[in-house]
Amino acid sequence: MSTVIFWFRNDLRLHDQLALRAACEAGTRQLVPVYCLPDFHEQSQFGFERVGLHRRAWLAAALQDLAQQLDQLNCPLLICQGPAAITLPRLARAVGAHSVVCEDIAAPQEQAEVAALRAAGLQVQPIWQSSLLDPSVLPWEAAALPASFTPFRQAVERAQLAPPVPLPAPASLPPWPSGVTLPQDLLASPLAPPGADDARSSLAGLTGGETAGRAHLASYLQRQLPATYKQTRNGLTGLDYSSKWSPWLASGALSARYIVAALRQFEAAHGASDGSYWLWFELLWRDYFRFLHLQHGIRLYHARGLSSLPKPAHDAAMFDRWRTGATGQPLVDAAMRELQATGYMSNRLRQVAASYLIYEMGGDWRAGAAWFESQLIDYDVYSNQGNWLYIAGRGSDPRGGRRFNVDKQAAEHDPDGAYRRLWAA
Repeated sequence: MSTVIFWFRNDLRLHDQLALRAACEAGTRQLVPVYCLPDFHEQSQFGFERVGLHRRAWLAAALQDLAQQLDQLNCPLLICQGPAAITLPRLARAVGAHSVVCEDIAAPQEQAEVAALRAAGLQVQPIWQSSLLDPSVLPWEAAALPASFTPFRQAVERAQLAPPVPLPAPASLPPWPSGVTLPQDLLASPLAPPGADDARSSLAGLTGGETAGRAHLASYLQRQLPATYKQTRNGLTGLDYSSKWSPWLASGALSARYIVAALRQFEAAHGASDGSYWLWFELLWRDYFRFLHLQHGIRLYHARGLSSLPKPAHDAAMFDRWRTGATGQPLVDAAMRELQATGYMSNRLRQVAASYLIYEMGGDWRAGAAWFESQLIDYDVYSNQGNWLYIAGRGSDPRGGRRFNVDKQAAEHDPDGAYRRLWAA
């Protein structure tokens, strides 16, 4: 009987799991589901931890929920400490496995992890599953992806492309191998549970994991909030101005295809609207950044990005003022304090804060992207890199960057100053 390791990455769910299905398909198998905890104290090149406290707490809740679901299927989740390139070969020897199946992630570090496992002698089968649309159905090859989002969206809609129907969660899984003794130093210590929410947080009361994500999605649709989404999406505070799907999408606790299937059911019952369309529109943006990685790969991580602009300068003291909310610009400072206190800020403010760092302070866009990676509960490698390149004018968009007038943004989106007062020092 063959034994397969299923390596959970950014797909912490059981529904719509193409990779998990592939791991269970070929014959009778024993299955070892595993998650490899990163080194939370690993430093970015800019001198702070790559995974901050808020991200750790959200991950802890997601893993706890996933472990409970797998326990019900009599196939426990193993949580290992350390890089996959080191822990998975050791685990494979302990359980007698030669094969690893996992989600395919088209970002440089994640691709390097797979390459390292193959170099260690393991057979690795990465399965693409994080996008709405399968890359194979697009009306162009990856190398011919349109240079900006609008022609991409228009081509998708002209072709009437639709996501595949999401897979149901498995009713059963192959058993864990019996009689296995694991090296104790492979096993991770329990993660600290999430602490109390900051009462000012737009995510107050929410928690990670598939169970919570599905409940939140159901509540959002039951309250018919898609109908008003386009009007409220640029809000700055509170739960309902935006969908708040992104934290579960980022960890993979909700699949985009599952969300769109539920959204289409909502439209069938209540009618389509500008708001429900705009939710689809923004999920297509998420796809676009994924396909941009398939097209350009590691070039998206170069200092110049895809542009011929000069390499940006980094002033550590200036950057610290930005990330700690001490620039003296009230709206930007409020946004950065919210991020540090809660692990979240609105999409509108992410663009404003990024623009301010790049254009008003002359900062390095890569430092800003690294800080968002550290802090954001909904950090997504594709969208984070894509959005920072977009604002900085170093991506594929031929129109160049996006510079925001902060005073104008404050007047339009915080006219009474309520947000700035909420996050005042």
